[in-house]
Amino acid sequence: MAKEPVRVLVTGAAGQIGYALVPMIARGVMLGPDQPVILHMLDIPPAAEALNGVKMELVDAAFPLLKGVVATTDVVEACTGVGVAVMVGGFPRKEGMERKDVMSKNVSIYKAQASALEKHAAANCKVLVVANPANTNALILKEFAPSIPEKNVTCLTRLDHNRALGQISERLNVQVSDVKNVIIWGNHSSTQYPDVNHATVKTSSGEKPVRELVADDGWLNGEFITTVQQRGAAIIKARKLSSALSAASSACDHIRDWVLGTPAGTWVSMGVYSDGSYGVPAGLIYSFPVTCKNGEWTIVQGLGIDEFSRKKLDSTAEELSEEKALAYSCLT
Repeated sequence: MAKEPVRVLVTGAAGQIGYALVPMIARGVMLGPDQPVILHMLDIPPAAEALNGVKMELVDAAFPLLKGVVATTDVVEACTGVGVAVMVGGFPRKEGMERKDVMSKNVSIYKAQASALEKHAAANCKVLVVANPANTNALILKEFAPSIPEKNVTCLTRLDHNRALGQISERLNVQVSDVKNVIIWGNHSSTQYPDVNHATVKTSSGEKPVRELVADDGWLNGEFITTVQQRGAAIIKARKLSSALSAASSACDHIRDWVLGTPAGTWVSMGVYSDGSYGVPAGLIYSFPVTCKNGEWTIVQGLGIDEFSRKKLDSTAEELSEEKALAYSCLT
């Protein structure tokens, strides 16, 4: 029997990431090849014409799974009945702007969108925040949508996770699909900690630790980490535009694994509400290794954390605590 369509919201849908993301969703990359979708696309009034152009292209592409398109600048219309919300829209930092100015703009955006989701989204709506500062935007959204379970509000660090997989695959000249269980800890910012201490590579003689195969701790503890941390900036420098394609692809990966589950023995990185695991302060949205089953994520427990890693985990947690305080100061 055919499945009922899922309503999927994409905010900032006329932007670069939205333009890359909506055809992926319509093609079944996010929710599976047999799951019909109705796309809800939201953007600001100045982008209304461009948004309508995206809708025209979706119609022209004749995606079999796409059962309807709502293109609107009205947040209530956009949020009504949605079961998945991908929050791509946000206020980007512009030259000369202080961090607090950007935070203040995003706090007001996410407060308004959270209120609309709270009142109008489906009861068990899953939310993924992509717009930066992603962790703290997600925290604000959680605060102002109290009826959405805290486990249903996440932020995107899968992009960083995928970047780490890509760097290891290139370094070892192996298929990226043979590398697994890297971890992104913390903030989707330059303090994030890409950790390979538990990662493995499938070889002809079984799974081997990444650290053993790379055999270069200097690179793994130095250049590898900074490359993943700074990859977004490097792409902007090369492309003169942000990493829209990889962000859209990793947003699909994040939701797909959350909804359909992670393969046995494999974990992924998601920015989720901290319960105090690994000594991370509870109440932050922090990236952890997670497994997913039956539409629920669970933080992987019991991984050893060495002294080098402990400092990295604490440093990114400290930045997130500062961001949280800054965001809350913008509310008063």
